[in-house]
Amino acid sequence: MSETKKLTKGKVWCFAIGQFGWSILSALISSFLVSYYQPDLATQQAGQPIFIPQGLVIFGILTILGAITWFGRIFDAVTDPWIASMSDRCRSKAGRRIPFMKAAAIPFSLATIFTFWSPVNGESWINAAFLFVMLTLFYLFMTMYCTPYNALIPELGTDQKTRMSISTSISFTFIAGMAVAYMAPMIWGMLEGPLGSRVMAIRVTFTVMSLIGLVCMFVPVFTIKETDYVHAAPSQSTAMKSLAATFRNKDFRIFVASDIVYFLGITMFQNAMLYFVTSLLKLEEGMSTLYFVGMTALSVLFYPLVSKLTPKFGKKKLILIAFGIFTVAFAYTATLGTFLPVAPEIQGYILCVLAAPAMAIFGILPQAVVADIAECDEIETNENRSGMFYAARTFSMKMGQAVAMLLVTSLGTIRQDIGLGYRIIAIAAACVCVLGGVLFMMYNEKRVYSKILKK
Repeated sequence: MSETKKLTKGKVWCFAIGQFGWSILSALISSFLVSYYQPDLATQQAGQPIFIPQGLVIFGILTILGAITWFGRIFDAVTDPWIASMSDRCRSKAGRRIPFMKAAAIPFSLATIFTFWSPVNGESWINAAFLFVMLTLFYLFMTMYCTPYNALIPELGTDQKTRMSISTSISFTFIAGMAVAYMAPMIWGMLEGPLGSRVMAIRVTFTVMSLIGLVCMFVPVFTIKETDYVHAAPSQSTAMKSLAATFRNKDFRIFVASDIVYFLGITMFQNAMLYFVTSLLKLEEGMSTLYFVGMTALSVLFYPLVSKLTPKFGKKKLILIAFGIFTVAFAYTATLGTFLPVAPEIQGYILCVLAAPAMAIFGILPQAVVADIAECDEIETNENRSGMFYAARTFSMKMGQAVAMLLVTSLGTIRQDIGLGYRIIAIAAACVCVLGGVLFMMYNEKRVYSKILKK
């Protein structure tokens, strides 16, 4: 067997471009699905039609959109271990990860596009059924691409320096992809006049962005020959055995518990961001683009600082600090448009400044923590289950997001005329961040580091 190559900086960025691609698709769904299918009063007045039945029509507590997105996320979470196990056990000559990414890229992009192309031009249960199918396919193919992609992080990053380089690079491209997606309101605002329809402008915008994402997802597929860098033996465990073995790792269980809470809070905030702008600050929806892009761009400025401080203080301390920052930022969000003696626009910019450092920390470090735990576990068990560790981490993300979608779509209906539900969402997001920090305090970073250093 030939000796494995070390990933060059150029190849690191080729790998990271794949993250740029799928983050665009993910952000389009996570940031605009709710406002597109469950628009608030301000958005309806701006010309957004109703496509699916509205209100708390399921048992009097859930919306149609909330139920669909909840099922999609649960389905998505359940398929994670299955895809991860197939990837870990894959015996393809092209490697264990790249073949899955190659097969998933096109249907992943198409599912994103068609999610917003409702077949009936008006409120209809047919549109709800169509959305159910498209969103389920979206989550399936996202898992098929992202789970193997994430599993490559510890496999390509064979040492701490390379691993941090990969984590920083993919965090940057993830943020950049989100920033591109966040520009959508500004773009469809410019297209609405020429196309003569807000809906068509939105659909064209999302289609173009999804195709850009597709091209980028193919970059690591065709520029990185996996077998040159990874010589890992396929796992012999079944999906359930591998998943059970993964969750026997105490440090990973602690991390996952904290991660579920983190994604619950950040998804609530992200999905309600457009409403914070239109309902609480009473600003045009285009301002959400400025805040989204400003927040993400500002977070990038903190990347060098995060990378510099990590070796000195460790990942755990910085993540705990980030939980604290998000708690303050989300609590502040609940006050938008009330007693603050500054203009609404300035209140939005203050939020960007508050949240940016935490976005940088969470953008880089959690992926590196999973890589550390996976490497430590491989040392202890002599079996490489990187795919399953990242699938389990993705599972936690999706569980948190599933609950968040239920809460946002339900709480958002409370007194829409004064935005009370959106303030409740912000307060809830702040509270769960406190819980996430408490849970992560139990993570034993010293033990994990000591095992890796003795390797």
